[in-house]
Amino acid sequence: MNPEAEALKRRTKRFALDVLAFVRTLPHTDEARDIGGQLRRAGTAVASNYRATCRSRSQVEFVAKIGVALEEADESALWLEIIIEDGMSKVPMALRLLDEANQLSAIFAASRITASQSLGR
Repeated sequence: MNPEAEALKRRTKRFALDVLAFVRTLPHTDEARDIGGQLRRAGTAVASNYRATCRSRSQVEFVAKIGVALEEADESALWLEIIIEDGMSKVPMALRLLDEANQLSAIFAASRITASQSLGR
């Protein structure tokens, strides 16, 4: 596998681990448990779906799988925005995770566009 893909695998796994650590800091309210569970599922799915993307057997499969990773990264950003805007968490880690979710979304979106364009050639 190429070095960029390996670096992104490590980065998405770090994101998943950071999300897990962050969710453990949320207050013990029904809302925080619900939103935290959604964030936990989406944040860890970013890493698992990107790993699946790396094992794609075709360009078509790559485009589909990178699209799922993009959806999970974007969903993670949504839950983080809700946590921040609701005031459930005021720790700096929330903003850092939101920035990372947005950066991962941008990377996956660009990859999907490039791969889709090469399919059309």
